Amino acid sequence: MAKLYFNYSTMNAGKSTVLLQASHNYRERGMQTYLLTARFDNRAGDGRIASRIGISAPADTFDETSDLFAQIETRLTIGPLACVFIDESQFLSEEQVWQLARAVDDLGVPVMCYGLRVDFQGKLFPGSAALLALADEMREVRTICHCGKKATMVVRQNETGNILREGAQVQIGGNESYVSLCRRHWRAAMDDVTD
Repeated sequence: MAKLYFNYSTMNAGKSTVLLQASHNYRERGMQTYLLTARFDNRAGDGRIASRIGISAPADTFDETSDLFAQIETRLTIGPLACVFIDESQFLSEEQVWQLARAVDDLGVPVMCYGLRVDFQGKLFPGSAALLALADEMREVRTICHCGKKATMVVRQNETGNILREGAQVQIGGNESYVSLCRRHWRAAMDDVTD
């Protein structure tokens, strides 16, 4: 039975690596997958999902105007799909998450979403909030804080390493812009410490 999955974490936990490995496993067994990523995140090139460890794969893209149910339905006219993989799923709208749920329910295709749960201010992304509400299964991709505890938060920093406390929710970046921390160290970095 097809399900909607949400695989979430902080920055630099290896979400794209896990996605690419899972897609490879299907393809190695002769099954087709369909990869999608956010159009405006072109750090690895247009229509490309890439991991920090150097693996990548081509993908179709989505933006705020995309009808993902229609994209998946169109892709199915080429042939059967074992699974749909969505990278950067935090950038989905609530409506697009419902479209993915419809694809699972009505087209019988499993959809695995990979993305951030919260932004640098500790707030849910719209796509993540909808996935937390609608996903059949959720899995945490874990990474660690510099103290060794599980990292659940992320801070944004400028080019000189100073922590930013304000700004747009969406700013594309990697290790140069974001650091994953446990909640305690995130609070300290955000000057939210009470003794």
